[in-house]
Amino acid sequence: MNDREVAEYLLANPEFFAEHAEMLATIRLANPHGKAAVSLQERQMDMLREKNKLLERRLAELLRYGHENDSIASKFNRWTTRVMAERDPYALPRTISGGLRDVFDVPQAALRVWDIAEPYNHADFARQVGEEVRIFANSLSTPYCGANTGFEAAQWLIPAVSAVSGASGDASQDGGHATESIALIALRDPEAKDDAAAFGLLVMGSADARRFHDGMATDFLTQIGALASAALSRLLPR
Repeated sequence: MNDREVAEYLLANPEFFAEHAEMLATIRLANPHGKAAVSLQERQMDMLREKNKLLERRLAELLRYGHENDSIASKFNRWTTRVMAERDPYALPRTISGGLRDVFDVPQAALRVWDIAEPYNHADFARQVGEEVRIFANSLSTPYCGANTGFEAAQWLIPAVSAVSGASGDASQDGGHATESIALIALRDPEAKDDAAAFGLLVMGSADARRFHDGMATDFLTQIGALASAALSRLLPR
């Protein structure tokens, strides 16, 4: 019999060692932690201990993820409440971006909208954006996260005049540091079709290159974009 056949036989006949219990005391296996040989029972116990350690580490990791998700969900609820409570359409963009900075500790946040109702056309949040921005926003089916490779939208995060002066309140400097990582979320009318053109772009940035990276989960960012889109849709012509 070869090794495979022996293994298959023992698996198919679990009573073998019960019928030949004396063998358990005589079988000696190499100790993975030293040169001395150990019995089959001791080797099994070592394997079980290693398996338990792996399970404990996995459980600790799942608990950590759970606590992190609970924290994010709590922040999302606080931000949602703030956005929903804003009744002034002109202040809404500032409430959305400012809330992201305050509640989620995002160093930089800003947004721009276009093709909105005429009364809002001269607001700071409706300032002219390049055609490339519109094309890029239309191409986003999920949030973009990654390095800032010179996006035009990143310039919104570092205004010539500090946000304290201003009317828009939709931008923030990260301590004067450059934007290294960025998240870009297209804003779409929730009542339109899934492939509808975007009417705006929400941008978040950080001087920390690891804050927004291409491997991060985007579930909460997608939810942020959906709620921001729904709230800002009141600015669209009807």
